[in-house]
Amino acid sequence: MNDEIRGLYRTAGSIAAQVRNETIRKILEGESLLDIANFVESRTTELGAGIAFPCNLSLNDTASHFTPCDNSTFKNGDVVKLDIGVHVDGYIADTATTIEVGTNIHKNLINTAELALENAIKSVQAGVETKEISSAIENTIINKRLNPVLYLSGHGLDRYDLHSDIKIPNYSTSYNCKIKNDHVLAIEPFVTYGTGEIMKEEACIFQVNPSRTGRTPGQREILKKLTDRFGTFPFAHRWLSDPGCLSRLKDMIREFPVIKECDGNIVAQAEHTVIVDEAGCEVLTR
Repeated sequence: MNDEIRGLYRTAGSIAAQVRNETIRKILEGESLLDIANFVESRTTELGAGIAFPCNLSLNDTASHFTPCDNSTFKNGDVVKLDIGVHVDGYIADTATTIEVGTNIHKNLINTAELALENAIKSVQAGVETKEISSAIENTIINKRLNPVLYLSGHGLDRYDLHSDIKIPNYSTSYNCKIKNDHVLAIEPFVTYGTGEIMKEEACIFQVNPSRTGRTPGQREILKKLTDRFGTFPFAHRWLSDPGCLSRLKDMIREFPVIKECDGNIVAQAEHTVIVDEAGCEVLTR
């Protein structure tokens, strides 16, 4: 990775961290989720970056992929997963944290997600296998008598690609991959009181499937408009003037279903983006 590209990643990481930190202070009882999401997205562009995916504000037993589209407000005791993605010239930084609104009941859960993230980061360097990072995450969580959320993983980042071929599972699986120098990773433990099994609900975040083309002139026109506006990045239902157009595209659009813990247990998340080097890694989103 040359200095110019590293600099663009660092800029993206700095902006993501700034927006995250500014937003944390705004997540209060009675505040609108939609207002917070709009702030995240507008602040990102004000600071000179692009939006890599819609602001996620996943509450309580919802783990990921929820972005607001109505006037719902935060309630006292809500456990909010704030997940932000920005890019600079296609180079992406992805970061998340968990905020408890007005109470301190779930401090151990939230701290465990943060500790699992820090222990994972300590295990990262060129030549390490992903199973070692996964083990660091899982052991931290299990030692606190909690469980990782299943089927959610950290992931590699490439230019204009939010999910490269690399995965960082949050628990032991058969998947394994050797991490190399200059790999860019988003590491994101999800922690819950429950078993970690998940259920999926209707998606509110979508992405154009580049391997599919429209079969009719109308479909091709819609796909072109979406691609021209969003490129390879995910977009929100609420960003569209005609959300109904998606129903006409079927398998030409990838959906990101809202992910919930299946038994209604609270979930916490923590996430940083890192660049791997021979001695460890550089955390971009502190």
